[in-house]
Amino acid sequence: MGTPAFAVPSLRALHEGEYPVLCVVTQPDRPKGRRQRRMPPPIKVFAEEKGYPLLQTGSVRTPDVLERIRDLRPDVIAVVAFGALLPRALLEIPPMGAVNIHASLLPKYRGPAPIQWAVINGEEKTGVTAMQMDAGLDTGDILARAETPVLGEDTAETLYDRLSEMGAALLVETLEKKAAGTLTPVPQDHERATYAPMLKKSDGRIDWNAPADAIERRIRGLTPWPGAFTLWRDQPIRIFKARIMPEGEAAIPGTVLESKETLRVATGKGTLCLLELQPASGRRMPVNAFLRGNRIPEGSRLS
Repeated sequence: MGTPAFAVPSLRALHEGEYPVLCVVTQPDRPKGRRQRRMPPPIKVFAEEKGYPLLQTGSVRTPDVLERIRDLRPDVIAVVAFGALLPRALLEIPPMGAVNIHASLLPKYRGPAPIQWAVINGEEKTGVTAMQMDAGLDTGDILARAETPVLGEDTAETLYDRLSEMGAALLVETLEKKAAGTLTPVPQDHERATYAPMLKKSDGRIDWNAPADAIERRIRGLTPWPGAFTLWRDQPIRIFKARIMPEGEAAIPGTVLESKETLRVATGKGTLCLLELQPASGRRMPVNAFLRGNRIPEGSRLS
């Protein structure tokens, strides 16, 4: 059970390991992009390419879906970023239950956006957790974990790719040990749990009163989606990359201090050089190319 690109390496690992995948369950096709064309989930594309039976459903709680899965008589359900809570009736179908790969070191960052918040909050490390699923939101017993440092240049995108591959390896390892009976589930410490809420487009708007290092992390944590942005003359400018300049003249946060070959902006603490930007109607580009077509006078304020 999985939906986005994050789940593809896990299904690929099961395929390459010649595990008998009985069915791939995923979410329905959804409209995407400006034209709102209906697009298949990435896991569907891979499943069809490999010839796996496919079940697309907006709810795994309906009697017909539960009965169809029950008829498959699975030993275990592998769940990677499926996108919905699973009911107890489903979790009780396979003898080995359901094993979930979650993109954080549980109990930290339960919820739908653990990768982004790990970058935004400046975590030094994160990872993936294999969890025995229960009916709660990422509350099940821990079966295994794998860690990775959060690098200074990591964006949510680069970390997403790295964790998806780590999750695939951890899934196979966990299923092997689970089948062999060599795993000892460890209950989570619920008092240490934190939550990673779903991000909205409005979360991308930069607050220039924040320190430069916090803004820089937010830019990386929101790349590629929902994207960090600021406003200039009521028009959005997306920001993809920035560099922290700890020292700089005192100015009202959001004030443009330099705008010739670079765009240097005052923050609540320190200054920030904006390196890659995208105007409201245009493509992503280096700052010098941006400034050739978008003059922002020094002393202006971004809002």
